[in-house]
Amino acid sequence: MNKPYIICHMMVSLDGRIDCDMTEQLRGTVNYYPTLQSIEAPKTLSGRVTAETELSHAGRFESQHSEPLGQEDFAKNSDAKGYEVIVDTKGVLLWEDDLNAKKPHLIITSEQVKKDYLAYLDQNHISWIATGKTKIDLNRAVEILADKFDVERMAIVGGGHINGSFLDAGLTDEISLVIGAGVDGRANMPAVFDGRPKGRKPVPLTLKNVQQLDNNAVWLRYSVQN
Repeated sequence: MNKPYIICHMMVSLDGRIDCDMTEQLRGTVNYYPTLQSIEAPKTLSGRVTAETELSHAGRFESQHSEPLGQEDFAKNSDAKGYEVIVDTKGVLLWEDDLNAKKPHLIITSEQVKKDYLAYLDQNHISWIATGKTKIDLNRAVEILADKFDVERMAIVGGGHINGSFLDAGLTDEISLVIGAGVDGRANMPAVFDGRPKGRKPVPLTLKNVQQLDNNAVWLRYSVQN
């Protein structure tokens, strides 16, 4: 299978929580972006929830008809060294025009996406991939990223469910965690990985490197034993 080398890179508290408002308050949070840059993954991937909170415009796309695409397809509407890859299963998020974007968006949806949403993306010079009959086929999506968009390395920087989905599919090659000097401890807050079926066994890891950073933070890197 041809795929990018995929690294899950996250800023976390000591107890593995990733709520952004919380992690921004941790000592050591200033190390997140320098470490992301150092892993040399110019393509980054986020899930819909993270994108809707931090990246996209307010509101949602209102389809004018209900005709789905109904087949696998893609459109390369920009060619760049870096992409902001967004997983948006149904195709609802709103974006600015990417014509002059330094890091343009690339939207991954299922084949249930409405045709007029894809036309909206095309109009705004936003690339897209549609694969999977009822939900996104992550395996095919990363193959297309490698084969059609020349993505060799990619960092997942999303929430627990998208992190868990890639891990559960056996697509994650490395886990990179910057652990800030602080504990969250609040009930029901998002964790680094979430949403895996209860019957799954723990995913084995091999420690690659441990580095002490400024402000009492620690950077851990693990290889995933898929």
